Amino acid sequence: MPGQKLFATPQDVEAAFYEALERCDIEAMMAVWAEDEEVVCVHPGGPRLVGYTMIREAWQHVFANGRKLRVRLSQQTSVTTPFAMVSTLLEHIATVDNESMSAPVAATNIYVRGALGWRMVAHHASPVPPDSLGEAPRVLH
Repeated sequence: MPGQKLFATPQDVEAAFYEALERCDIEAMMAVWAEDEEVVCVHPGGPRLVGYTMIREAWQHVFANGRKLRVRLSQQTSVTTPFAMVSTLLEHIATVDNESMSAPVAATNIYVRGALGWRMVAHHASPVPPDSLGEAPRVLH
């Protein structure tokens, strides 16, 4: 289960999440997640993963190649209440050895405040076609 690191704000958790992603650090990554079996993660093009164990296994697979990543965030917005924050943003991810950015990924991160401070309870990321960034939103469902 996650370490007992205390995150004072949801922004602290989000920063730690992306730092762990850049470093491919599984322990740091899992330290941001809530110790709840209802946590959810969807990687771009991947299935819906529910539960701490499934999410840990998925991140271990993502980090298995050992490549260090460079993550640039843009178009960040958030809605914050005293006990929850929903953050939406675009992730621009490249490997350190290949600086050309991949297609952007639209991500939604949800954080909640509990007895151990703020923790991530959901991360959902979907690929975004690069030529669609300037277009008006389309209703798909």
